Amino acid sequence: MRISRRAQAIEPFYVMEVAKEAAALAREVAGGSQPMVFLNIGEPDFTAPPLVQEAAARAVRDGRTQYTQATGLPELRERISAWYAERLGVQVPARRIVVTAGASAALQLACLALIEAGDEVLMPDPSYPCNRHFVSAAEGRAVLLPTTAAERFQLSADKVAAAWNAQTRGVLLASPSNPTGTSIAPEELARIHAQVLARGGITLIDEIYLGLSYDPAFGRSALALGDDVVSINSFSKYFNMTGWRLGWLVVPDALVPVVERIAQNLFICASTIAQHAALACFEAESIALYEQRRAEFRARRDYFVPALDALGLKVPVMPDGAFYAWADCAQACERLGVQGSWDLTFALMHQAHLAVTPGRDFGQADTGRFIRFSTASSMAHLQEAVARLRTLLA
Repeated sequence: MRISRRAQAIEPFYVMEVAKEAAALAREVAGGSQPMVFLNIGEPDFTAPPLVQEAAARAVRDGRTQYTQATGLPELRERISAWYAERLGVQVPARRIVVTAGASAALQLACLALIEAGDEVLMPDPSYPCNRHFVSAAEGRAVLLPTTAAERFQLSADKVAAAWNAQTRGVLLASPSNPTGTSIAPEELARIHAQVLARGGITLIDEIYLGLSYDPAFGRSALALGDDVVSINSFSKYFNMTGWRLGWLVVPDALVPVVERIAQNLFICASTIAQHAALACFEAESIALYEQRRAEFRARRDYFVPALDALGLKVPVMPDGAFYAWADCAQACERLGVQGSWDLTFALMHQAHLAVTPGRDFGQADTGRFIRFSTASSMAHLQEAVARLRTLLA
């Protein structure tokens, strides 16, 4: 069977490949004294709050399961609009919000609507691997620009200007970012957007971790920069609805019918049950619970990052959002006699029964020197991971 070049160009999602081996090993050691601790997947250990679960059950019970409009339930779009105004101080009309089958569908729709074959899109290295593959699936080319800790592992306006050429279509950013948990400074983001606009390009920004921001210096939506920013968001992270596959896209008015037309053909609509459930995310009781959980994620960060630093797994930039620690593992590799983060990942998996994510998923710029820990697991699991690392690296 002939496989398309497009499909062949998509690299494996290594975090999932590692997860498969870790899951297999976990079954083997489940009854032992040291079961597997998973700090590899970026998925909250919390589930949807009670009101959200009840709303889903009610939708099923009441038979509200038919297709919605491709742009989503009007009342959900209105709730999201209100969320921007109340939480982020940004006016985003509901008409510009398209509800999608997760942030993945939002990214796919944005890329298909805006990218032509051969277009280049500038992205930071390191960055979330699937983002560059959405560009590839639209027959564009992701251009990864190496970043440094001094730049918070984010693009700068100067780098965007220097890399721009006749094929460049725009930038695809993430703030806060996976794998680093760092955000772009608001003033630098404004400068990047100005550079993009001056060249007739597009600014796409992944804001799925924006609700999990811990530093008031960041935590601002790029949508405040103007109606021409395209923002991708999700109910998976702050709202703890990963498997519900629900997200949204904010686009300029002129792009709404374009995205709607593509969504009608590719997806029909996002899950109707998930949409009805998501309405309950914005109830006061649910928001109070989400804020408690955000505080817990911050407490986990505040414990785990200094603990890693003390073990020689230095985190060059304190994450200001999300639930990741991007740690320099060179010292640990030397201690265990392994070559780079890929080998270290399997050494930790088999010697300490600790699952982490190697840097190779996230780019090519020195990523073999880094591993990503997810702090979306419980504090007890984080403490156990630190104890095992301390024993192994002693």
